[in-house]
Amino acid sequence: MTASAPTPSASTATPALPRLTSLSHGGGCGCKIAPGVLSEILKSSGANAVIPPELMVGIETSDDAAVYKLNDEQALVATTDFFMPIVDDPYEFGRIAATNALSDVYAMGGKPIMALALVAMPINVLPLDVIGAIVRGGQDVCRTAGIPIAGGHTIDSVEPIYGLVAMGIVHPDRVRRNAEAKAGDVLVLGKPLGVGVYSAALKKLKLDDAGYREMIANTTKLNTPGPLLADLPGVHAITDVTGFGLAGHALEMARGAGVRIVVDWAKVPLLPGVVQLAEEGNVTGASGRNWAAYGAQVQLAPGLHATTQNLLSDPQTSGGLLVACAPEAVNDVLAIFAREGFEAAAVIGHVEAGAARLQVA
Repeated sequence: MTASAPTPSASTATPALPRLTSLSHGGGCGCKIAPGVLSEILKSSGANAVIPPELMVGIETSDDAAVYKLNDEQALVATTDFFMPIVDDPYEFGRIAATNALSDVYAMGGKPIMALALVAMPINVLPLDVIGAIVRGGQDVCRTAGIPIAGGHTIDSVEPIYGLVAMGIVHPDRVRRNAEAKAGDVLVLGKPLGVGVYSAALKKLKLDDAGYREMIANTTKLNTPGPLLADLPGVHAITDVTGFGLAGHALEMARGAGVRIVVDWAKVPLLPGVVQLAEEGNVTGASGRNWAAYGAQVQLAPGLHATTQNLLSDPQTSGGLLVACAPEAVNDVLAIFAREGFEAAAVIGHVEAGAARLQVA
């Protein structure tokens, strides 16, 4: 899998300009504040907070988006996500960031209705056409999703940052939280893991053209199965796997529902060549920070490959949906993923009664 960096596309900045990834201290969802630190920051944020009865989902279970009930037929899904470049092509950076931001709406069972752009750029470092390509990438993803970018905000920044405020609509009865998994449920993952490893390899010029294409295809695939899955009564919980890795987001699901989640590692889909790349040291710093925050709550079976820990905590930028559903709904869940073009979707484990933790077999 090791090779020179992929040839930039026509929308990439000229060779004399700095690589986008060189302008940021981290990339994609690997920029997230570590789970333990974030928990410490937010632990008192609910004190004296105004919580109207219409607020169906807030920050209490670290869910993917806020949900506010408008009436008996509609609830508003609201979220925001932004980060620094994970690739050097500005157009692809914009596409990835926008796809990632919209994912949280889909993960709640919602359908996006509009977005606002968040643009922070080093104006004296990047030419305006490069910044324009980033914005155009985000616009094109929103066009694919069938929604407008209806406004936004821009600032001059030391590091390039792009993302969206995303809003959607869902029927109040169709909201799917990350905290409603039930003992006996089956777990389905919609996308393969390994984006963080790919991004680390790309930054070191060790990701080949095939790997780069896989990375772009994975991170720009909209999680459109979300609202279709929410229509299935047998689907109990949905979240998307992003910056905290599969282990981190599975643990959020476990804590929210008070259950134990068991993952069969042999069934977890991985991006091609990702194990070899991880063995060669292409691991993000965020992976280690993630594991330091929650590794004590993860039980790894003896004999697992040495890279398993790194891949479990690997930050996934624009990752897949993690679905907890009744066994009788599994075929319908997989059929929806297949119909929407998610060929790698797979059953990866199940939910058991017990203390909230993650067991990897």
